[in-house]
Amino acid sequence: MNKHMKNLGMKAMVSSGKSEASQVGIEILEKGGNAIDAAVAVGFAIGVAEPATSGIGGGGFMTIKPTDEEEAVFIDFREFAPENATPDMWQVNQNGTVRNKENVIGAKSVSVPGEVAGMIEALKRYGTMCLEDVIAPAIRLAEEGIIVSKMMEKMLVDYAEHLEKCEDAKRIFLNGGSGYKAGDLFKNPDLAESLKKIGKEGRDAFYEGEIADAIIKTIRQQGGLITHRDLKEYKVEFRKPIVGEYRGYTIISSPPPSSGGAHIIQALNILENYDIRTLEVNSAEYLHLFSETFKLVYEDRSKFMGDTDFVDVPVKGIRSKEYARILSEKIDMNVARNPDCYDPWNYEHEDTTHYSIGDQFGNLVSVTKTINHFFGSCMVAEGTGILLNDTMADFSTKRYDINSVDKRKKPLSTMAPTIILKDKKPFAVVGSPGGARIINIVVQVISKLIDHDMDIQEAVNSPRITQNTSNVIYYENRLQAESIERLLQMGHEVFERQAWDHKMGGVNGIKFLANNLITGGADPRRDGQAFGI
Repeated sequence: MNKHMKNLGMKAMVSSGKSEASQVGIEILEKGGNAIDAAVAVGFAIGVAEPATSGIGGGGFMTIKPTDEEEAVFIDFREFAPENATPDMWQVNQNGTVRNKENVIGAKSVSVPGEVAGMIEALKRYGTMCLEDVIAPAIRLAEEGIIVSKMMEKMLVDYAEHLEKCEDAKRIFLNGGSGYKAGDLFKNPDLAESLKKIGKEGRDAFYEGEIADAIIKTIRQQGGLITHRDLKEYKVEFRKPIVGEYRGYTIISSPPPSSGGAHIIQALNILENYDIRTLEVNSAEYLHLFSETFKLVYEDRSKFMGDTDFVDVPVKGIRSKEYARILSEKIDMNVARNPDCYDPWNYEHEDTTHYSIGDQFGNLVSVTKTINHFFGSCMVAEGTGILLNDTMADFSTKRYDINSVDKRKKPLSTMAPTIILKDKKPFAVVGSPGGARIINIVVQVISKLIDHDMDIQEAVNSPRITQNTSNVIYYENRLQAESIERLLQMGHEVFERQAWDHKMGGVNGIKFLANNLITGGADPRRDGQAFGI
């Protein structure tokens, strides 16, 4: 199943969720662009090549370690709730679910998109090329088309009933109703025209021009809340990334409103109290330790995490090594612990996309971005080809929850674009889609890179578990039956998943070797590919 072979590059490496997007990154680097130029180009391109997971109708996060700056930078271009959004905007059933799935499908699920602003701001501050040049490959892909993969075919079938409710979505993504099969050519000329406008006019083309008019018209006709003012006043936030240490390696990742970075560092701090090198990878003892660690982490996530512009979050405490040591004392290496609480975000979407880039100058970029669930709101802004997000689904439906809806508030996320340094030098760039599972996924890959000195592709390929605050371990059925039987004896509940399950993430990462080579790895659970030069 190792269809994504290890890729070595003397100078630079790009690993993303689609080969077309990775090739775009290499194209930019070969023209002399840096990792930020490539990251912006890949960002626009993957929205075309992998439209179900991200695009300019969504948002995300970018972690950058510029080669000429001491500190890393975190760019927050996550979507925020419209100014008129309130916890009462949906009708909620007694069990907390929203009637007619209005927070997941349709106009009331759409948050104010941030991707265009975020990509342009990153390029302006840290790139070297002009917007028209880095957006050109995405335009080419939209005009000339991409080959539909088996995964894309499946997603189109799964979401057809929702896509067909929007005329533009039906026309573009369902081929007018006749559908697409793997191997077909998929084009989006409307999106190409939108990208051309953005390339020429910049941010204003999306947030104030004809595209903005189309977005507002489509949303308001269907009862949504976004206004022209919401779009015009969207602001990219530059935040300090979360920084931690794990066995002498520096971990740089996402701060709130993402919970990913803080809890990845918290999990690693707990694991640091154990000699993981002596444990066989994916043995029962190994899996038990990670499972118990994840339960502790997700309990804190459910209690404390939210948008720090609206609520107080004990970030320093969560990433404290002393606090992690105290938590580690709760772990019994022979018996599964009953959880203290349940996380309402256990069932967060498994979608999103991630890519990692390192260039010949030493710049590092890690990007995770999304339109939320596959195909987002399943709505396309009329005449634009732009698929709109459904990020409102990431808010709690409870009025006084730490993650409840509020105007201009950003919903809790687990996206965690991560950079790892060793002695201030590049070691790895990693991240993954997977909704609330991202913490599980990224921690396992980081540990395998550091504790077991795995190659990036080996660490990516290795079977995974995911765990929340309950006692249920979800596992890929490539794990040994003896390990699973032992976990049952310890008191865990287990749930088998496919051998290479896309719900277990899609890690796209790079690792730096001692001989100045960069190795890239892409996840065989999805359609990714890594290329180097």
